[in-house]
Amino acid sequence: MSTSSLPYRHSRLPLRARLATTVGGAAGTASRLAGRGDGSVIGGVIGLRLKPDLLSLLAQDRQVVLVTGTNGKTTTTRLVSAALGTLGQPIASNAFGANMEAGLVSALAKAPDATIAVLEVDEKYIPAMLKATRPRVLVLLNLSRDQMDRAAEIWLLARKWREAIAAAPDCRVIANADDPLVAWAAGQARQVTWVAAGQRWHDDSWCCPQCGAHLQRDGDDWYCRECSYRRPPVSWMLSGDQVIDPAGRSTTLDLVLPGRANRSNAVMAFAVADVFGVPVVQALPAVAQVRSVAGRYTEVERHGCSVRLLLAKNPAGWLEALDVLEPGRPVLLSVNAQTPDGRDTSWLWDVDYRRLRDRPVFVTGERRMDLAVRLEADEVLFRLVGSVDEAVDLARAPSLEVIANYTAFQHIRAVLGRHS
Repeated sequence: MSTSSLPYRHSRLPLRARLATTVGGAAGTASRLAGRGDGSVIGGVIGLRLKPDLLSLLAQDRQVVLVTGTNGKTTTTRLVSAALGTLGQPIASNAFGANMEAGLVSALAKAPDATIAVLEVDEKYIPAMLKATRPRVLVLLNLSRDQMDRAAEIWLLARKWREAIAAAPDCRVIANADDPLVAWAAGQARQVTWVAAGQRWHDDSWCCPQCGAHLQRDGDDWYCRECSYRRPPVSWMLSGDQVIDPAGRSTTLDLVLPGRANRSNAVMAFAVADVFGVPVVQALPAVAQVRSVAGRYTEVERHGCSVRLLLAKNPAGWLEALDVLEPGRPVLLSVNAQTPDGRDTSWLWDVDYRRLRDRPVFVTGERRMDLAVRLEADEVLFRLVGSVDEAVDLARAPSLEVIANYTAFQHIRAVLGRHS
């Protein structure tokens, strides 16, 4: 291929970087054709082996938005992409959640003409990705326990975020003011927009990150009595189904995606869009029509039963998933403990399963016995099954809810045919 036939951004790369991008793209295509995945990781892995600084080169001259947090990264990334898509420009994004360096490389390489990139980033990799991509905007959603055997304790993550943000003065931070750990991490930002996005899960933020004293909570407000640390004043707010912008204008959020958590994600997306000059009234129609995010919330017909897929990988995520269940509908719960899930399943004891007592419950997954013991402790009647199809057959209902953690979710999604 001649240089003149390459996309403009690709043609400006050093020769070795162009080679790395081309070979990585070919590897990703081969992976997809072989049915080994969507190719969103292997292409980046190979590209980085050939050119270790490939991510920095691919991010040059782009307006980058990084999205991170324990919960809601993939959904918020999708919503931000939808909002910014109203600008009429191509957007690069790792829409399927490949959120480490290789995934970001693949996303940027696939969209050489995109001047805007919206990239989900694993919490642990934020410091390195801030340096590599020099983003215009960093979105901080929340911090709660998740895969502690891999990602470390959340207070350590918050401290690393805080240090990395202090070293990135040109980055605008969009932060959830309702999460004390996020607020502490974002407190070092020179440019910060505070969003009242809510925090349902409080069990990881009872202590002041500044002095260690017990935090006091008064409705939506939180503060420390031992030092000056308190919830910062907000510019954006979610109130019920209303988003209130910095000018005090209120707009109704009528989303296809269910639950308060997704309304919170949408408000964060609107705050990002505002940085790019996109008002809520322009972004809302696109955001409101997002129906499924990397398989989440997808409904698939299986043997005459409508199966809806919900992802929940930690206590905060399970709290939100349980909230959007339809009353009385049978539910299949599935838990694995592979490396992407985290090996430790003790977090199951932090989830209140008592609300499942009024519905048929089925349990599957590699760690189904761990989950079974937990359900017995909450006096929830259940039945062990070997697969989603067995649950469908036994439920004999027109619809079935499925709540699964990461690899269990991907397995069930593959069984159902990846209809998203």
